[in-house]
Amino acid sequence: MNKTIEKRLTRSEVPEELTWDLSSLFSGMDAWEAELESVREDLKAFGKYKGKLGTGASVLLECLTAQERLAMKLIKVLTYASLNQSSDGTDPVNQANSARAAQVRTEVNAALSFIDSEILSLPEGAIEAYINEEPGLEAFRKNLLELLDTKKHRLSPETEETLAALGEVHSAPYTIYNLSKLADMEFSPIQDKDGNELPVSFALFENRYEFSADTDLRRKAYDSFVKTLKQYKNTIAGTYATEVKKQVTLARLRNYESVTHMLLEPQKVTIEMYNNQLDIIFKELAPHMRRYAKLKKEVLGLDELRFCDLKAPFDPEFNPETTYEEASEIIMESLKVMGPEYSEIINRGFEERWVDLADNVGKSTGAFCSSPYGAHPYILITWQNNMRGAFTLAHEFGHAGHFYLANKEQRIMNTRPSMYFVEAPSTMNEMLLAQHLMDKTEDARMRRWVILQLLGTYYHNFVTHLLEGEFQRRVYAFAEKGGALTAKKLTEIKGDVLSEFWGDSVVLDEGASLTWMRQPHYYMGLYPYTYSAGLTASTAVAKLIKEEGQPAVDRWLEVLRAGGTMKPLELMNHAGVDMSTPQPIKDAVAYVGSLIDDLEKSYDGH
Repeated sequence: MNKTIEKRLTRSEVPEELTWDLSSLFSGMDAWEAELESVREDLKAFGKYKGKLGTGASVLLECLTAQERLAMKLIKVLTYASLNQSSDGTDPVNQANSARAAQVRTEVNAALSFIDSEILSLPEGAIEAYINEEPGLEAFRKNLLELLDTKKHRLSPETEETLAALGEVHSAPYTIYNLSKLADMEFSPIQDKDGNELPVSFALFENRYEFSADTDLRRKAYDSFVKTLKQYKNTIAGTYATEVKKQVTLARLRNYESVTHMLLEPQKVTIEMYNNQLDIIFKELAPHMRRYAKLKKEVLGLDELRFCDLKAPFDPEFNPETTYEEASEIIMESLKVMGPEYSEIINRGFEERWVDLADNVGKSTGAFCSSPYGAHPYILITWQNNMRGAFTLAHEFGHAGHFYLANKEQRIMNTRPSMYFVEAPSTMNEMLLAQHLMDKTEDARMRRWVILQLLGTYYHNFVTHLLEGEFQRRVYAFAEKGGALTAKKLTEIKGDVLSEFWGDSVVLDEGASLTWMRQPHYYMGLYPYTYSAGLTASTAVAKLIKEEGQPAVDRWLEVLRAGGTMKPLELMNHAGVDMSTPQPIKDAVAYVGSLIDDLEKSYDGH
């Protein structure tokens, strides 16, 4: 291996075609600066509505319309700063602009907190009367009625304004976590078998070393990774404990039954649906995954299967090399079933540089899709020239296709569905890609490889994220009883979750118990468990598309266009799946079991 290849590029060295084109947001920094100031300027106009929202339907409509226009400006300002920060978090300009954008968001939230407070102080029935009287308010109906539902949890207008003004303080744990992880943590380099020194970073570990077929290299990288994590465990524990205390305190102040009730409320999900998702998969998937772990240990010929071996490839010699161009063609082919309009959106994404695929110093790890209203979606990924990357890309394009349609069909306040549904359109595209690859090949090894990719998707959503969800559930329960969340306690809780799930099929070391340090999702409410909800739905819908064809596709597209105008249960029901019962979850787990059966059969006699 040539050492020069391993030097990571700085952002300025990256060829333009590997980066996203942010010009659909702003032509450049000057235009962004001007819009940032314009948002501040617009805020001044809201003074005339303060104390006046009870004077009539037309005043309320005027105020809400002005708020909507401001939101459309603000989202672009925030997205531009955040995408620049994600592409290079080491750049001081990006850091500063990110902070300035956050400050403006806080100013907006504080200045406009009176709107919700005044609406909530209107007499009973006033809002319904306003909507009946003023047709323009119809578009705001859903949000207004949802706001009225929160009335019993609202504090005084002064307190709400104070809390809103502390916005940056409330998001501080997440900010500090990211700075520690992406800017401060330094990992010792490792040596490959030829004596070359290789760098280790969060991104390289999670995108490359964890999936490495070289057991020695993989374990060395893991040891280097864990060694640095251990040095930061008290800092990150303090940061996460602060996040949890914040949520627990807010839930108490707002008179919620529990922090879980508070965090599920915006998702429009019942406690029972939440618990079903965690309980059924945790219990029923464990025996299948233990079979998977034992098979991996045998196939790889390992003396023991360590936690850091779980993502090692089963069949490392067979890793179809795929360029970004080839991946884009395969993805386009696999999504033809979705029809011309959807295909055209995805095609634009490839043609118009919606994707940032470079690897550079300071770039955010993982992959995400950001879909600002009034511009097209943006996808961040670190492209590694393999087919696994094609699945990640198809996943992010699932988000892009969804929000492109929702943004086009709905007004800004009605685009976002519940978080519980958000991962369904993304995992759906992974299902369609797998289906396409299966239909296209008779080759036993390729078929096995596709099964492994699907298992990679289920592993990500039904194991990694689900075990995070279970960890979160236990952390909140412990915190609500007044327990102190030290690094030792968090490590213990994570260790228990892992050992109950994996049993003795995996050797769990201290590093495994430190995985609570790796996840940004813990700072985003009850997010981790929703990955399994989305994949449960897309597993069922993919099956319906296979069985019914066009009618199922049409229903699915209607669901995507609906954005946030329906509750998650309604969305999924419309697509043909009843998530109020445990059945779809049990079916999805059984499907994973059948994939593992197929995998075992493919190795019989080997």
